[in-house]
Amino acid sequence: MTETTPRITQPYLESFTSQTVRLLGKVVQLRGDQATIDAGGHVTALLNRDSHLIVGHAFEIVGKVNVDLTVKVLIATDFGDGIDFNAVEAVVDATHRYKEIFYDSAE
Repeated sequence: MTETTPRITQPYLESFTSQTVRLLGKVVQLRGDQATIDAGGHVTALLNRDSHLIVGHAFEIVGKVNVDLTVKVLIATDFGDGIDFNAVEAVVDATHRYKEIFYDSAE
């Protein structure tokens, strides 16, 4: 994947509609082809058939933010159950506060 995928949490969803992003959150519910992820707030993830999420585990989701603020999952990576979500939120906030360090200036 050559496209830049900014790290976000739920509060940043609205700023990234129609873009591919990364979000790290805890799976709180699975329902058919959808999952609810707690990533600084609840996010509805639209799963693909290769998504094998586990309730209670942290997953990094690479996906596209839809207009309705759901995220269409492209890739899901299991990070287990030992994640410090306060640290995750601090990293996300830092990447948005200091964009010039983390992303190309052309973006």
